[in-house]
Amino acid sequence: MGDDIPLGALFGLLVVLLLLSAFFSGSETALMSLNRYRLRHRARGGHRAARLAERLLERPDRLIGLILLGNNLVNFSAASLVAIIALKIGGQPAVAIGTLALTLVVLIFSEAAPKTLAALHPERVAYPAALIYYPLLKITYPLVWLTSVASNGVLFLLGVRETDATMNSLTREELRTIVFEAGSRISSRYRQMLLSILDLEKVTVDDVMVPHNEIVGIDLDSEPDVIERVIADSAHTRLPVYRDSIDNIVGILHLRRLANITTREFAPDSLVEILDEPYFVPEGTPLSTQLLQFQRRRQRVALVVDEYGDIQGIVTLGDILEEIVGEFTTDPASDEGDVVRESTGTFLVNGAANVRELNRSQGWDLPTDGPKTLNGLILELLETIPDSSTCLSIRGYPIEIVETDGNRIRSVRISERVREGVA
Repeated sequence: MGDDIPLGALFGLLVVLLLLSAFFSGSETALMSLNRYRLRHRARGGHRAARLAERLLERPDRLIGLILLGNNLVNFSAASLVAIIALKIGGQPAVAIGTLALTLVVLIFSEAAPKTLAALHPERVAYPAALIYYPLLKITYPLVWLTSVASNGVLFLLGVRETDATMNSLTREELRTIVFEAGSRISSRYRQMLLSILDLEKVTVDDVMVPHNEIVGIDLDSEPDVIERVIADSAHTRLPVYRDSIDNIVGILHLRRLANITTREFAPDSLVEILDEPYFVPEGTPLSTQLLQFQRRRQRVALVVDEYGDIQGIVTLGDILEEIVGEFTTDPASDEGDVVRESTGTFLVNGAANVRELNRSQGWDLPTDGPKTLNGLILELLETIPDSSTCLSIRGYPIEIVETDGNRIRSVRISERVREGVA
């Protein structure tokens, strides 16, 4: 057999078979290496080859069956052809040499090289291959179907089910990794915003609220001139209104509504008529949940209460948005007062400063899973009110107590971290 076929034609046919083997091997790796989410995006954008590739990958068992069918067919044909060529050239002893040579050629040129190329550039290989495989699958469907049924039957006996191979949705942490690794594809500013959105579930209203003792509001029991001064000096458009203390909240005043009250008519009782009902939320509410609640209720201000109904602080829509996009103002007074650089690597910090804000503004890594303020963090660690000049270290940051006042720490001196460690 093959005695009448010229040796050159046999070698030419062998080269064609090796090229087909390289195509099947490389395209298999390329199709299986495709980024499924990028593929879906391009398919939704109208890319024809991407749509075909997506359809093929919906049933990977049939696609693999088609590829293996073609690959084995050309490889076995190439082996038979090498045996014929070897017999024509050197007789029976040359068959063993031809088999060894074919193994090396297939390994290098039809397996390793095309698969490496496909792994490095999967889209450049997979999309043209999809244009070939899709109609080829239609033609060979009966044979591929039998192969798929047989292989799935074997897997079923081994306890593997077809549903196990479905593509799962990305978890929040996986999506966070993708955004973080996007590099130059997304600007650093937008990347940080996306990461902040993904982290909203981890942050609660307790982390961003203005604490009870720092709430600025209107006391209806105060003199009218005092109330007018609070309104005039306010940096906010909405203020809580209370009697005697913030725990006796009456409502929320939108300063824009004061335009309907003339100076002559102004009196504490006139404010009550234009107040909004106070909106209370439980402490520990995730920011992602609270953001949706603000939207649904068309509210911008909420009072955070504990399990006993006592007010712990106040949170606004702006506080949540700043958690995503950063500070709206470029010169926040609170930041200027909280941290003062004394020298290179040394800072004088207000004890009431929020730990999360310090980490964000200074690039520090102080623990945020406990107390919200620096004062609370230090007191929790020491379990007592420290004296001035007391020194300690939290996560490698040297801290010196500068000033205390009764039952709280007023200011501390923090130096840059010198070593890794946990308090």
